[in-house]
Amino acid sequence: MADQGTSGTIRRGTVVTVASAVLVSLLHAGAGFFVLCALLTRSEGPWDRTVTDAARLFAGLGLAVELPAVAVTAACVATGRLRRWWYAPAAALVLTALARMLFAPRP
Repeated sequence: MADQGTSGTIRRGTVVTVASAVLVSLLHAGAGFFVLCALLTRSEGPWDRTVTDAARLFAGLGLAVELPAVAVTAACVATGRLRRWWYAPAAALVLTALARMLFAPRP
């Protein structure tokens, strides 16, 4: 009987870990989409204000999606559900979005 209780606990822990990984991955994918759009948006020069604003908007949306992903990652790492390497995609996306926002041409 004790083995069934332990097996159920292990199975529940595995399900929670997989759900945490899927949630964080979906948030990273959403933020990655916006950051990729920001990177692929090309302006013809500093006078092209519409495109520059669009690139900054996409980078800002990427940050808006990635910051909750960082919070969820921190909670999952703190509880031991995920490993610390899960911070790497978050750091890469946040730094890329910030760089795109800062280094977009000024109109």
